[in-house]
Amino acid sequence: MNIPGIADADLEPEPLDPAQIVSGAPEVTGKVLWESPDGRQIRGIWQITPGVVTDTEANELFVVVSGRATIEVEGGSVLEVGPGDACILREGDRTRWTVHETLRKAYHISL
Repeated sequence: MNIPGIADADLEPEPLDPAQIVSGAPEVTGKVLWESPDGRQIRGIWQITPGVVTDTEANELFVVVSGRATIEVEGGSVLEVGPGDACILREGDRTRWTVHETLRKAYHISL
């Protein structure tokens, strides 16, 4: 499957739970490109504007298309990610995302 235009694809708003916002006024947008028939695998594009948010992760592999962020995994690593970087997050990881520049990623999630 060829997905042209990931860097400039139109994305739909995905409101954040206000409880996840630590600082700033980050906004999230995204687009699901493919979902398995059983709903257990999802591939898509996701974007977040600058700010600091917390999250509880799914099993995810993503590649940063543009932007820059620091991802702190509770009790684990601190990941500095930017364009071209690949990252794996595990289900249940509690994270804190400090988004320095609007970050766009292509992702695959396994539920």
